[in-house]
Amino acid sequence: MAIIVRLDVMLAKRKMTVGDFAEQVGITPANVAVLKNGRAKAVRFATLDAMCRVLDCQPGDILEWTDEDE
Repeated sequence: MAIIVRLDVMLAKRKMTVGDFAEQVGITPANVAVLKNGRAKAVRFATLDAMCRVLDCQPGDILEWTDEDE
């Protein structure tokens, strides 16, 4: 799968810590780390919605698709 998670970029742009972000979204800091490191196999739409609300962004600002074959 060629989905790149740009959560670290968005957190830096918002000058937000992982702990603050996790608390506001309602997930654990460990799960934020899983997302940031690209180890997540799935993301619930409710979680993605909360992430976008907290970061004031669109899903495409967090997730990016790339073609693995190129």
